[in-house]
Amino acid sequence: MFSGSLVAIVTPFRHGTFDEQSYSELIEFQIANGTHGIVPCGTTGESATLSHAEHERVVALTVEIVNRRVPVIAGTGSNATDEAIAFTKHAKRVGADGALLITPYYNKPTQEGLYQHYAAVAQAVDLPLILYNIQGRTSVNMTPATIARTAELPNVVGIKEGSGSLGQVSEIIHQCGDAFTILSGDDPLTVPMMALGAKGVITVTANVAPKEMANMVNAALAGNFAEARTWHFKLAPLFKALFYETNPIPVKEALAMMNKIDPDIRLPLTRLSSDNRDRLGRVMQEHE
Repeated sequence: MFSGSLVAIVTPFRHGTFDEQSYSELIEFQIANGTHGIVPCGTTGESATLSHAEHERVVALTVEIVNRRVPVIAGTGSNATDEAIAFTKHAKRVGADGALLITPYYNKPTQEGLYQHYAAVAQAVDLPLILYNIQGRTSVNMTPATIARTAELPNVVGIKEGSGSLGQVSEIIHQCGDAFTILSGDDPLTVPMMALGAKGVITVTANVAPKEMANMVNAALAGNFAEARTWHFKLAPLFKALFYETNPIPVKEALAMMNKIDPDIRLPLTRLSSDNRDRLGRVMQEHE
């Protein structure tokens, strides 16, 4: 159902509030350059510091602007199951095509707790659900066995896998089969993961290089891994630069360099340091 280069889109702010005009222009920029789907209110969208009203406005506006041209997968995860259900119900109500649900963070649930969390959301909301596994952000890894068990829930259709382990990716694909969609959660591992059978990526880099990311993923989907590798190596300096500091600090700075957004970011995140800003600027110039 979901494949390709799906952008984990930033949430632009101006003077501390959601900048709807810049956000609308970002979406048009993405669609015009071949991005296959829009993913609002993920980590890159600073979901952790959005109020509930802001979160719901970002999702609703995304659906409105996209207007069915590409899928919208709304970030609706939370470390509180009831809150995740509420956000997922809202996403369905406003017309999102799917929901992306990060594993509960801070709580450190057991594997059984992870399964029960997703089962509760799946039972409460009839919407395609994509799991999101990223231990580096949440402190808990969802094991392949738990993922395979959760994949049996009727509306759990895939996972954004960000463990960084190709061995784990291989095991997930082996246990879940082709009907379950694996999406990379780590831009530099997209091509290797697609060689194993992943269907695409939910990507940070597409915020600044949507056409190149789409070209890379399209080539891999077509089985042309020689071309996909060429795009991978072209994009590799950006992959690295956009994580000089905690995401989304560098990508918002990069978009500001492109005159797409103001560089505003919400505490406790701060602006990119001056040294890293200079390094990022050089990478951006070389990429043009």
